[in-house]
Amino acid sequence: MIRTRLLARGLVLGAAAAAVAVSTAFSTPDVTKHRAEQALAPTFANLYVQQAVILGIPDITLAGIDASADCDRGGPNVADVGSGTDWICMVTFHDHTHQVQIGKFEMKINADSSYVASGPSKIIGMATITGKAGKDVPNPVFEFDGTLDPDHP
Repeated sequence: MIRTRLLARGLVLGAAAAAVAVSTAFSTPDVTKHRAEQALAPTFANLYVQQAVILGIPDITLAGIDASADCDRGGPNVADVGSGTDWICMVTFHDHTHQVQIGKFEMKINADSSYVASGPSKIIGMATITGKAGKDVPNPVFEFDGTLDPDHP
């Protein structure tokens, strides 16, 4: 009786493990190049507008920034899927002088699709900036958190 229950439990657990393995093998990864690019560019653009407000730079709009991202994970020999600390994204945008800027952002993307991105201080400023009121405040685009859109394929 006990042996039969153990055998049945083992079969059920084995079948469940096999089902998880099969569904994982054929499912779409949560973290992909496209999802990273589609998450990073608008988040950066929104924060760049916030930075402009802090600095007192007028007429900075999301449309004027026209941000886009091109992301890669770990170089040419690594598939551009999965969580990790080795995501690099080149963000292209128009700055407050309407000049095209390209900055290298490092992304750490977690398995839950949340991420932390940090950009080049040469283009976006240091960790703190002096606002129009003369006070030092955190720079919103120096390092920021975000999430990949769960509804974006």
